[in-house]
Amino acid sequence: MLVPEIKLNTEQAISAYNRVAADPEFLELERRREIARHNEASALRQAREQADEQWRGVMAEKDAENEKLRRQNTSKDEEIARLRLQLQANSKN
Repeated sequence: MLVPEIKLNTEQAISAYNRVAADPEFLELERRREIARHNEASALRQAREQADEQWRGVMAEKDAENEKLRRQNTSKDEEIARLRLQLQANSKN
């Protein structure tokens, strides 16, 4: 179905807009749209915060794991250095 073309001058268009914008039904629809936009923004922010929290948890676990491995490597490096010194001392005898 085609919508008939309505020709309005500027004043008529502004007047029509003002009548529609003042209508309680229109105002209620706009209020509900604003609430929906707010709710969507809140949900997105909450999802982002939860994802950030999970990411921080994963990174903390990985950092702890990496620190443990670094300590193990340091301990092994110290043992290797001690054994080299012992080997050098034994080879001099």
